[in-house]
Amino acid sequence: MSEVLTGPVEVVGTGLLGTSVGLALARAGVEVLLTDVSSEHVRTASGLGAGRPRTAEDRPQLVVVAVPPDLLGAVISDALEATAGTDAVVTDVGSVKTRPLVELTGHPEVDRYVGGHPMAGSERSGPLAASAALFDGRPWAISPHTDARPDAVALVTALAERCGAVPVVLEPGEHDRAVARISHVPHLMAALVAGRLADAPGDHLALSGQGVRDVTRVAGGDPTLYGQIVSANAGAVLDLLAEVRARLEEVIGALAVGDREVLEALLAEGVAGTRAIPGKHGGPVRPTRTVFVSVPDHPGELARLFADAGEAGVNIEDVRIDHDPGRPVGLVELVVAETSADHLLGSLESRGWVTHR
Repeated sequence: MSEVLTGPVEVVGTGLLGTSVGLALARAGVEVLLTDVSSEHVRTASGLGAGRPRTAEDRPQLVVVAVPPDLLGAVISDALEATAGTDAVVTDVGSVKTRPLVELTGHPEVDRYVGGHPMAGSERSGPLAASAALFDGRPWAISPHTDARPDAVALVTALAERCGAVPVVLEPGEHDRAVARISHVPHLMAALVAGRLADAPGDHLALSGQGVRDVTRVAGGDPTLYGQIVSANAGAVLDLLAEVRARLEEVIGALAVGDREVLEALLAEGVAGTRAIPGKHGGPVRPTRTVFVSVPDHPGELARLFADAGEAGVNIEDVRIDHDPGRPVGLVELVVAETSADHLLGSLESRGWVTHR
C-alpha cells in the first residue's frame, strides 16, 4: 500500500462535504470518481468539476465516504467489501468516529479503514453549496483505531493535506468527546435559545440585535442531519449536558435568592471559556475592541469603509453587520486590536463616517 496519494479517489456521497472533497482534490490534480444514490447529485457535482462518475472498471486508491451519520457504518462496510483483495484505503468525513467502528466490529478488512472528520461545513447543503476552498486551513481530525494500518493512516493524512486542511490526530473516543464540547452541545444550546423565539410576541422580537443572532446562528441547520449527528454521539453529549444542567441549576438558584456573587462567578467562567478558544492562526487570544460604524445601505459603501480602514493602517480582525428594522442604515462592527481602536475611530470620523463610541 502506497502512503503517497496518487489517486484515483472515489467519493461516495456528493453533498456539501463530498463534492467539496472532490473539488479540492481536482484542484490539487488528483483524479476523482463520484458515486451517489442520487444520479442528479452526481451530474451536478461532475458539472461543477468535482470529478466524474465511477465506472465498474475503476480501481480507487482511496474511498472517501461522505454520507449522513445513520448510514456511515453500512456504507463504510460496503466500501471495504467492494475493494476486497486490494490495498484501497477507506475513510469517511462523518462527525462521529466511535459508532461506525462499533458497527464494523469483526469486519475482516477493518485495518484498511481510518476515520476522518474535516471541521468545516455550512448551514447550506447539497453539491451546489460545495467549494474547493472549504477545508483550507481548517482542522481535519484523523482518528485511527488500534487495528488501523500505519500506511492507511498516512494516506488519509495525505488526503487532508491535499484538500488544504491541517491534520489533527485524535483517537476515536477522544474525537467524539471533543466535538461534543465544541460543536454538538453548542448546537443544542443554540437551538434551545432560538426555540424560545419561535412563538415570541412581535414587540419582543423587535428588540432583536446582533447578540441574539450570534447566539442562535447555528440553530438554522438541518434538523434531520443534526438529529442524526447528536444521536450518534449521545454518550459524550449526555456527559456534557449533565455538566451544563448542573451549572444551569446553580444559575437558577443564584437568581432565586439574589446571590450575585455566585452569578458573577458563573459569568466569569463564561468569559474564561471565550478566552480559551484559540486566536488568529492558532495563537493566543489578543485583546480586541469593536468599532461601530453606520454604513448607508448602498452599493460600494462597505468597500469604501474597508479602504478607509486600510488607509488608516488598521487591520480588521473580524466584521459583523447588523440591520435593525428601525435603523435606515447598517451598523457595521469592526473588530480590531484594542490598541488600534481609538486611532481607527478618529481616522474614520475625519473621513465623514458616523461612529458610535
